[in-house]
Amino acid sequence: MTDPRSFAAVDLGASSGRVVVGQVGADELVLEETHRFGNGAVRLPDGLHWDVVGLYREVLTGLRLAADHHPVSVGVDSWAVDYGLLDDDGALLGVPHHYRDRRTDGVAAETAERIGTERLYAVNGMQFLPFNTIFQLEAARGTPQLAAARTLLLIPDLIGYWLTGRTGAEVTNASTTGLLDVAARAWAPDLAAAVGLDPALLPELREPGSVIGALLPETARETGLTDVPVVAVASHDTASAVIGVPATTPDFAYISCGTWSLAGVELDAPRRTEAARRANFTNELGVDGTTRFLRNVMGLWLVSESMRAWGLGPSQLPALLAEAAAEPAFAAVVDPDDPRFMAPGDIPARIGDYCRETGQTPPTGRAAVLRCVMESLALAHRRAIRTAAALTGRDVDLVHIVGGGARNELLCQLTADALGLPVLAGPVEATAIGNILVQARAAGLVGDLPAMRALTAATQGLRRYEPKGPAAPWTAAAARLGWEDC
Repeated sequence: MTDPRSFAAVDLGASSGRVVVGQVGADELVLEETHRFGNGAVRLPDGLHWDVVGLYREVLTGLRLAADHHPVSVGVDSWAVDYGLLDDDGALLGVPHHYRDRRTDGVAAETAERIGTERLYAVNGMQFLPFNTIFQLEAARGTPQLAAARTLLLIPDLIGYWLTGRTGAEVTNASTTGLLDVAARAWAPDLAAAVGLDPALLPELREPGSVIGALLPETARETGLTDVPVVAVASHDTASAVIGVPATTPDFAYISCGTWSLAGVELDAPRRTEAARRANFTNELGVDGTTRFLRNVMGLWLVSESMRAWGLGPSQLPALLAEAAAEPAFAAVVDPDDPRFMAPGDIPARIGDYCRETGQTPPTGRAAVLRCVMESLALAHRRAIRTAAALTGRDVDLVHIVGGGARNELLCQLTADALGLPVLAGPVEATAIGNILVQARAAGLVGDLPAMRALTAATQGLRRYEPKGPAAPWTAAAARLGWEDC
């Protein structure tokens, strides 16, 4: 390695965004957050949307603050599946929809039945989720925006376009659309045509580490970043987070835990078997030809929405979690992926409804609700990791939890207990780390994926949780959800 150098990561999550500067050198990986800002759904008369222009304004602010660190390059990652449409002149058509918008209700099932679920999975290897881009596009069929569109850009590619003036689609995020042939790492024009989308709207694919282009002159002036290129990173935030998993042995599983929990294993190639399809596992692409074989679990969305319903802020969560740890175990459990929990709203009330419908006594009090959520998420983690191991023949001996959930001591311990496996928690900043390390590799500072992970393991604070207690109560709780096979 040469002398340490700095890189700017734009990391846009579903509830917040930030710009982080990472300094990378020999045995050195140090992060500094220069700007953090809120994000979330904006309800307009026609549904839920993203304030993507406001996000871009915050990105520019963060990059201006990052300029003092003299970054070598900039990389952008975000959540998956959502997109913007550009017209002939490159102008944005309308406001991008939020994936939790109800416009896809019923559309996904009808579309999958019409095209054929087996046909879809044989090409795109995608978990069936109602908000996948392919189903959003079916819901948008016939709209004026789609009729006038000439280019479709996923959110990080849209931000990259505004920064550089250059269009393209980074492949790890493109693999979440349902429009990609994951084995060929190429667009599947027949799937686009099946939902009425002109395949010409799909831009050229990029691999992580390729240079998108220099900042536009006006952007360079506004941010103070001169001669600084934008580099395509693994722009799906989970793809970047998995790069940031500090794995030093091959037999690991990961849980990228934030608004969603993405739980699975890393493979050398997609696994599109009938068993994988029936288990509703997805094949998303990663760096260096890898595949993220995983299942989406609703995640800490259940916590954040509960806190919002109670009128409480994030600073009050640690005390509530301490109270939840003292609550009786397995008083009630829910399936976090029940469709009722998808839309914003009163999650505690919906948990109560779920419990009554399944013959359980609803939890009473905030701590009891959080205990129910934590145990339910741990059960869902158990189910996803055990199923991934069974489907791939992996002998998992360690589970890494990265992202915001790595801070949640109760969830980490319960996940270790549920799986009967040790959990290594951290880094919290795995997504930003993955973003920065791909840029550093493009600059020649780090080597292959194992080298990136070794640097993360050597420089980031991690905490190990050993499983406690017998397995039988977890097996019984899983059976209450109809998950006897996990």
